[in-house]
Amino acid sequence: MLPKNDKPMLRVLLRASMIGIQLVVVTFIGLAIGIFLDNLFGRFGLHTKPWLTFIFLGLGIFTGFYDMYRMAKDAMSDTKNDTAATDGEADTGYQKWEDDDWDKKNGSS
Repeated sequence: MLPKNDKPMLRVLLRASMIGIQLVVVTFIGLAIGIFLDNLFGRFGLHTKPWLTFIFLGLGIFTGFYDMYRMAKDAMSDTKNDTAATDGEADTGYQKWEDDDWDKKNGSS
């Protein structure tokens, strides 16, 4: 098991590798859909080659970069929340009690 100090670093590395892999995979999926549709419509006498390939390649690239932007934005908000949690500013849903507040509530002196 990893020490607690290494877990955030491992999470950052995992997200970075996911972003790169996802960008490549989504781009190739768009390319494959475009080639498939060009070949399919070519059988029916519609001459769409290479336009659908270019369109779906562009959509794949756009989707990959949009996902990269969204994941980076989520990572930034997670980093901001982690920083706030270490500074004691995060809203954890628990009320922060001072020692004298606890004593007043429980009737202790």
